[in-house]
Amino acid sequence: MSKKISKRYKDLVSKLDSEKVYSADEAVASIKDLATAKFDETVEISMKLNVDPKHADQMVRGSVILPSGTGKTVRVAVIAKDAKADEAKKAGADIAGGSEIIDDISAGKIDFDVLIATPDMMGMVGKVGRTLGPKGLMPNPKTGTVTMDVAKAVENAKGGQVNFRVDKHGNIHAGIGKASFSKEQIGENFQTFIKAINKHKPAASKGRYMKSVSLSLTMSPALSIDVLELLEIK
Repeated sequence: MSKKISKRYKDLVSKLDSEKVYSADEAVASIKDLATAKFDETVEISMKLNVDPKHADQMVRGSVILPSGTGKTVRVAVIAKDAKADEAKKAGADIAGGSEIIDDISAGKIDFDVLIATPDMMGMVGKVGRTLGPKGLMPNPKTGTVTMDVAKAVENAKGGQVNFRVDKHGNIHAGIGKASFSKEQIGENFQTFIKAINKHKPAASKGRYMKSVSLSLTMSPALSIDVLELLEIK
């Protein structure tokens, strides 16, 4: 059964040139004009990279702190002992503790968007890895979520950190702001995200690193962006 396309979406499509490839500046300047939903839509970036994630040396994974934040309220949980749990709470963690959080996760109670853990607690966290993994919540040193500096990790998570990881098809999707942001804020976040992706280019990746990149809102068509220009953003 084909998906019904709304009149609102059709109107947006009619305003765009489907053959046009936008410069980064043009895409950022145009994206706010597509905001017609009844809520503050997320600005989403989608990209296909010329990598094969089946090979460990071509995995693209990391995190980046967006200068204007994500516009999203992030609930942060920290699994740590004693003084480190207290440190996390003082830094603004919504939940901090040890085995009781593991028990909640085991019972299917996940009241957080980001999970941070100290290295000494990862053995315990590993027991619920099958629950956390598919949800993208498993702490990892590459994203700064396995660390003894829990205060800094909480600050980063609350302050606009975005984690990214290429999927098995070579795609990366991320939210980099809100439609209510100014064009300057969206532009800064976009540039910062692209810089991070370029920085994580695997040495084993041959040929053009980015195959395609597009920018869209939660409920809008996508704007295709000139990848040759983006490869120069360092």
